[in-house]
Formats: sequence, C-alpha cells, structure tokens
Amino acid sequence: MKAPSRGFTLIEVLIALAITAFVSAIAYRSLSAAMLGVERTRETADRSYEINRAWMIISRDLNQFVARPIRDEFGQEEPALTGGILANRALSFTRSGWHNPNNRPRSHLQRVSYRLEDGALWRDTWSVLDRAPDSQPQEVKLLEGVEYIELLFLATIEEAQAAGDSLELETRNWRDSWVVEPGRPGGEMAPPAALQLTLQLEDWGEMRRLYALPPL
Repeated sequence: MKAPSRGFTLIEVLIALAITAFVSAIAYRSLSAAMLGVERTRETADRSYEINRAWMIISRDLNQFVARPIRDEFGQEEPALTGGILANRALSFTRSGWHNPNNRPRSHLQRVSYRLEDGALWRDTWSVLDRAPDSQPQEVKLLEGVEYIELLFLATIEEAQAAGDSLELETRNWRDSWVVEPGRPGGEMAPPAALQLTLQLEDWGEMRRLYALPPL
C-alpha cells in the first residue's frame, strides 16, 4: 500500500509567504532606488543642458557686440550697450550675425535685451533697430530658477587691475551700471571694455562669467 501524500503545514506556508514578502520588499526598494537615481540623473542632465545653453546664447550675443546706438520706442537715442541696476533692463546691446536664411530685406544687426522677471531670465529681441511706438519684442524665457542677476562694467582696459598675485581681475571698483549721464546724448556714450555677469541660481548657486567686448 502507498503511504499517504503529505502536504505543507500552515506554518510552512506562512514562512514561505514571509520569505517571499521579504525578498519582494528588498527587490522593490532596490528597483525604486534605481529608478529614483535615474530620474535624478535625468533632471540633473536636463538642468545642466538648460544652464549651458543659456550661457552659450549670452556668450554668443556678447561676442558679436557692435557699437551701434539705436532709438527706442519714444524716439530717444539709446547707447550701443546699457545695463546694470540703474538701467531699464539688466542688459541691452546691439549684436551682429543675425541669421537671415530667407534673405529678407532687413539688417544683419539686432537689438538684444536680457531681464529678470518672476524668477526667470528672459531674452528679448526686436525685428528692427530703431523702434516705432508699436514695436513689440519677441520674448523668450531663457532660464528658470534665477534669483538675481548682477552686472559690473569696466570702462577701459587701462583701469583693469589684478587681484593680488593671482591672474584674476579685481572687480570691486567696477561700475554697477552703464547708463547715460543726465543731459548727455545716449549715442555719445562709448561701450565698456569688459563686463562681468553673475547669475544666482536656486539650485546651482552663483555662476559668474567675464566678457571682454570686441574692440571698436
């Protein structure tokens, strides 16, 4: 006669379920940590791309600076470059190299402005240099998460001083605004020799770039 088959006891089933649950919990935690790491890496990469792209556009614009004053929408002459804490916008200037793939009858020069609004850095451009009262800029949000923007201006190369024994420049005596003096026509104001632009980001902290403007 065959011996009766023996099944699992309740205790054995509970132990097996406990082991399965324990292994599943460990696997879930590992998978969750891996997915969280991938997501954070993706977010960091996206943020890095946005920041590098913003600096690339700013650098490209400043490297193509030209000393061409304009007239604003009120008919007032505005210098080729103006900016700082006393200016209407953080930084405004004229640049060359405006790409024209459709060969439209327009200038290759373009007026560019940067401003900070609602925690974001904006880039404004106009389709004409000398604006009419109804001229409207094309507004592009360049970078979010910006706490403040600061600019310093060096008037002439002769005023540049080294910071001690290092190769860095001393910028404490640089001007914090580059604006027209009262009673002086804007077109007669020469552009600075160099400027320092600082961005304070919510996540990456302070970032600073120094630009020597093209010679006249």
